[in-house]
Amino acid sequence: MHIVVCVKAVPSTTEVKMDPKTNTIVRDGRQAVVNPFDATGLEIALHIKDECAAAGDPCRVTVLSMGIPDTERLLRDCIARGADDGLLLSDRAFAGADTLATTYALSRGIACMDEPADLVVCGKMAVDGDTAQIGPELAGALDVPCVVDVQRLHGIVGSTLALERATDAGRELVEVDLPAVITVAKDAAQLRMPSIAGVLAAEGVPIAVKTAADVDADPARTGLSGSPTQVVRSFVPERASEAVCVTGDAAEQAAALVELIEEACR
Repeated sequence: MHIVVCVKAVPSTTEVKMDPKTNTIVRDGRQAVVNPFDATGLEIALHIKDECAAAGDPCRVTVLSMGIPDTERLLRDCIARGADDGLLLSDRAFAGADTLATTYALSRGIACMDEPADLVVCGKMAVDGDTAQIGPELAGALDVPCVVDVQRLHGIVGSTLALERATDAGRELVEVDLPAVITVAKDAAQLRMPSIAGVLAAEGVPIAVKTAADVDADPARTGLSGSPTQVVRSFVPERASEAVCVTGDAAEQAAALVELIEEACR
């Protein structure tokens, strides 16, 4: 089995800088961490790998990301925790991509791998975007079924996964045949810590870095030029706070409070 885990580098701080020209997030690799939802997805993949190993079945976990060169550091950390190899899509042509252009680039990365993906695992969403669109869009690009908001992995039998997902009506137990794409909730699992042996071994694992040309990506479908949705304007909302002292007995305080609320709603 070959599992591909999509990993995104997100800011480790709430003080996010925006590019005033492109209205996109300025990616600083030194302050980046693995998206928490994707970290959970990695643990789910590693759990499946453990189950396959116990059954004597081979399983390979590849981490895939699109980002700046420093993102390689995060992929290497994923390998230290149990992934087998990594692929980084890094090219100025990918810059400024919306979810559709990102999905296209990731699908091209998966297509260029030396082994087809039996399962693609994504975090439910990224904490810097909250769109929750990459997983379903990637399933559409790969023409495979998709299970979203997975809360728990129940097990794998042959080429069928048993999963528990969240719905508006509650939790639902579903089975999906592979190949497939799943998106994982942040609380579905806790990512294991890397071992010292894992960290040392990860240093010697080569991370494949490919450009848009390497994965035969159409320039018209990548980056800003391939993004049908773009941020027109971004700003930090102005916030002001003040305190008002309400005096009097309970009835007078209640009347004053109602007046304040009505005034604020005008």
